[in-house]
Amino acid sequence: MTEGNWEHDILEKLALAAVKEQRRARRWGIFFKLLGFAYLTLILLMVLDWRAQDGLTSGKHTALVDIVGVIEPKGDASADRVMASLQSAFDDKNTQGVVLRINSPGGSPVQAGIIYDEIVRLRRLHPDTPMHAVVEDMCASGGYYIAAAADKIYVDKASIIGSIGVIMDGWGVTGAMGKLGVERRVLVSGENKAFLDPFSPVDPKQKQHAQSMLDQIHQQFIDVVKKGRGKRLKDDPDLFSGLLWTGAKSIELGLSDGFGSVEYVARDVIKAEDIVDYTQKENLAERFAKRFGAAMAGAAAKVLASQFSVR
Repeated sequence: MTEGNWEHDILEKLALAAVKEQRRARRWGIFFKLLGFAYLTLILLMVLDWRAQDGLTSGKHTALVDIVGVIEPKGDASADRVMASLQSAFDDKNTQGVVLRINSPGGSPVQAGIIYDEIVRLRRLHPDTPMHAVVEDMCASGGYYIAAAADKIYVDKASIIGSIGVIMDGWGVTGAMGKLGVERRVLVSGENKAFLDPFSPVDPKQKQHAQSMLDQIHQQFIDVVKKGRGKRLKDDPDLFSGLLWTGAKSIELGLSDGFGSVEYVARDVIKAEDIVDYTQKENLAERFAKRFGAAMAGAAAKVLASQFSVR
């Protein structure tokens, strides 16, 4: 560096540092403005969603509750969500009848059992409120367990119905481990603590115990179906074997009662054409918060990276 240029170099560095600092400040300003906008938008969505829900039950109507997807504790078809929906539907004084629309391959027998028991309780509290199930694409296993609580089950001719059974699946790798020379070492306190361990040969006693549990749960399922369907069920040896049938065949077997959509049941069976959806779903605010939260996390990461990156 020559003696005549050092002042120029220092001024240039100071100017560049000032520009970088201004850029950092501007980025943080944009970030916090977006954060404030998101907060206000979230509040607005919550208010709008609340008003929309509050204005639904203005007259006589058919209440709709959806059971869609796998029946599991953390899903949209969890017992908590479905029960809350059903309670709201039955408790509304303007509800003339409840339609349970099912599109489910089944899932947890415990969750299905909890929903079934809640339906029985609500129907006991509201004996004058009819409840019907409408099957669209599929009503299998735990889905049918729940449907059995309805007065009648309506299907499409191509719907898939049934799978009245219980399954416990797994896998075993003892053969592969032997070929690879891998030895399984496991210590337990309690002879059955490593129950049906996939890395060990099948223990006949444990297998028998597992089968006994499955048979008990299966019998609970059978009892529920027989109680709900009664004399409508045909005497078919495959009825409780886990097989699936089309909607048309399910009517012949007594697993369902006839063809019909939600609109048909509301209009011609319940005689209340207006349909109000009581299904508890993620509201607009929750969906927005999830999506915006992910976007904001990404934006924040970029801003922070810009502040601490090596230049």
